[in-house]
Amino acid sequence: MVVAVRNKFYDWNIFKSRSFPEIKTICVGNLCAGGSGKTPHVDYIIQLLKKNYKIATLSRGYKRKTKGYILAGSTATAETIGDEPMIFHTKHEEIMVSVDTSRVHGIDQLLLEKEAPDVVILDDAFQHRAVKAGLNILLTDYSELYIHDSFLPAGRLRESKTNSIRADIIIVTKTPDKASNVDIRSVIKDIKPFPYQSLFFSYLKYGNLYNFSDPKEIIKPALDLFKYNVVLFSGIANPKPLHTFVKEYANDVDIKVYPDHHAYTESDIDTILAAFEKIPGENKLLITTEKDAVKFISSPFSERIKNLPLFVLPIEIDLRNKTQEFNDLILKYVRANKIYHRKYTGSD
Repeated sequence: MVVAVRNKFYDWNIFKSRSFPEIKTICVGNLCAGGSGKTPHVDYIIQLLKKNYKIATLSRGYKRKTKGYILAGSTATAETIGDEPMIFHTKHEEIMVSVDTSRVHGIDQLLLEKEAPDVVILDDAFQHRAVKAGLNILLTDYSELYIHDSFLPAGRLRESKTNSIRADIIIVTKTPDKASNVDIRSVIKDIKPFPYQSLFFSYLKYGNLYNFSDPKEIIKPALDLFKYNVVLFSGIANPKPLHTFVKEYANDVDIKVYPDHHAYTESDIDTILAAFEKIPGENKLLITTEKDAVKFISSPFSERIKNLPLFVLPIEIDLRNKTQEFNDLILKYVRANKIYHRKYTGSD
């Protein structure tokens, strides 16, 4: 009831949403609590736009040990800006990566920077209605569609599924490779997008493993991973696809699971390294995700792992035969001289 009243107050302009017509604002979020794949989708949009536009990301910096507005610099760590923003910072040195619990204040600060961005990508901000984003992208996990979900704690919804009306683009994420055309049509029928909403399906795509200490050293999973016994550890919301992928290619896998956004302790490192030492022979690896790996940059545990074969498994999204259509929608909005549209109000 509280969430519904809050949203109605924004709809009725009792609570004010602020637009930023001088820049482009793209919101990537979901209706549920975690695990829908926001980070690789934000990364995809960064890759699409960064060659031609000055890009900034703005996140709240979940579980960081700092407060207020921070623009990531050379001393940034996962502790100062959060693990997901740290991924963007390490992968895209040319963009601005910022954090602030207040999205309005964060955008205001970005606009005061010496080189203000052309585009601000708001990470996990679908519920943060104080900012009226120019383009709203709503993500929903194929296996846990918001239309079949319930409010916390019975389900994972943070707000009513009816608020999907605010989305311009809906992406069904983590679509299984085995999903047939019949399965896809069934999902489309269930979601029932409005005429102004574009619906896409994205698929996970894992890249080549790279050495944490020397990223130039790579291992191609399909060709080489069968030679190795692996200790796989991660702290992500939904590790099942990761586990399935590594087990498919590695000779043997010992899995260590930690909570989402986990802050690793000395005891955790002891456990992981003990499992690694138990593996006989030389053909063995430690494997983790980019989200976990950034936590070891400038960490107290760096010395313990720097000489070990710790490999990082990157993840991307693939929109298959809809890639160009999706890219064109994003570029059309960014190139436009006006706000994309007023969504459910029906006016341009």
